[in-house]
Amino acid sequence: MNVQAISSSQLPALLRAMPKTELHIHIEGSLEPELIFSLAKRNDVRLKYPSVEALRAAYAFTDLQSFLDIYYAGASVLLQPQDFYDMAWAYFLKAKADNVVHAEIFFDPQTHTERNVSMRTVFTGLHRACVDAQAQLGISSSLILCFLRHLSEEEAFETLEQALPFREWFIGVGLDSSERGHPPEKFERVFARARQLGLHVVAHAGEEGPPAYIWSALDVLKAERIDHGVQAIHDPALMQRLATQRVPLTVCPLSNVKLCVYPDLSQHKLGQMLDQGVCVMLNSDDPAYFGGYLNDNYLQTFEALSLNAGHAYQLACHSFDAAFVPDAQKQQWRAQLDACFQQFGA
Repeated sequence: MNVQAISSSQLPALLRAMPKTELHIHIEGSLEPELIFSLAKRNDVRLKYPSVEALRAAYAFTDLQSFLDIYYAGASVLLQPQDFYDMAWAYFLKAKADNVVHAEIFFDPQTHTERNVSMRTVFTGLHRACVDAQAQLGISSSLILCFLRHLSEEEAFETLEQALPFREWFIGVGLDSSERGHPPEKFERVFARARQLGLHVVAHAGEEGPPAYIWSALDVLKAERIDHGVQAIHDPALMQRLATQRVPLTVCPLSNVKLCVYPDLSQHKLGQMLDQGVCVMLNSDDPAYFGGYLNDNYLQTFEALSLNAGHAYQLACHSFDAAFVPDAQKQQWRAQLDACFQQFGA
């Protein structure tokens, strides 16, 4: 297959059409202002913003923490299983439009249980949406429970134990929220427990935090994927390790710009990481807050960095390779990808 035969003018249509997975999506971060207001009305929750427009105007973040403040405020409208279902279903409709074939969805139960929303409520709504997405949209999905790293490891243990009655409904654990001052090793014991339970383990590291956090996520937590990881570019030895060991990095370019990790997309290091053989892939992170869903990340990043069809093929393949699914499924997706590229003249 000659991917270089695909012209730059064809590239946007190819990026939209090609099958891809999404492995770094926080479902609470897909809550659009319109849905927040709708759920607030349904649940009689008073918001401090008078209108959808006022809420959107508040999305002027300066760093990760200022984003998290409004993120948790938005989650306050999620009270019933149907609320969690509606939130996830809205994401799946966007994913279908972007030709996402599989999503591994992060959720933050501590954001909800601390508001006296039960673990059963959270799981019931999200799981039902996942089942319906497969049946009605043809999108497979899995849930990954994330611990909030600004809270204690003891609280993470409690959360994991509370989730165990729903063990069949989630495949792994992750680590998210404020990175600075909360190194991965803070959660060494709870991640060891998760691995004992047969759960996959992933971790946010090297978004705003230093490359050292990526090393400890790999060596202490035994993370199978690194979420973000863009600070690795500053550590040549780490870059070599990531490339040699084929450690997946779930990179979220629009998020990185919105949270001021990079001043603009043209400064992003995604292209360099690809060229150095690192298994990076594109994701949307918190799309309602960061300016776009998965195809928006592809389209804007490719334009800003002058990437080509070869890069598109690489990124899609990486997204398949890094998914927690059987190899036979990955081969099916790759065949679909090849067929898509051939339609564009490759």
